[in-house]
Amino acid sequence: MKFARPIAFLALVFAACGVAHATEFRSVGAAPAVLYDAPTEKGRKVFIAPRGMPVEVVLTYGAWTKVRDASGDLSWIESKMLSPRRSVIVSAASAKVRTAADDNAPLVFTADKGVLLELADPVASSWIRVRHRDGQAGFVKAAEIWGE
Repeated sequence: MKFARPIAFLALVFAACGVAHATEFRSVGAAPAVLYDAPTEKGRKVFIAPRGMPVEVVLTYGAWTKVRDASGDLSWIESKMLSPRRSVIVSAASAKVRTAADDNAPLVFTADKGVLLELADPVASSWIRVRHRDGQAGFVKAAEIWGE
């Protein structure tokens, strides 16, 4: 009983943190960026992120942001290297991009796994409006992409 109150308090804190957490995605800016294993340029370089790569923001620490990539790996990036402009990456073997948010809508194009698409509109449903770098645009199922 002696520890019941502190444990209950910690449980409440952790529960509140889970409820308040909203997923935030950003993209690597106009230039490729180095991802590090620590929030410093003296850290080990773990990856060169290509321009436009979507990342999930885990936390921000000063001028650094801890991010998660599409494979689930965590690393650090200088915050100034991130852009509010959003991209998504195709996670399905082949995603169908359609003229409307409907399985029966005409097909605009298909995108293979790993293809980067620009997020054209904020996420509003199970369909996401995207644009390919060649200008073609349409709707793709949210389940077929990562980074929304």
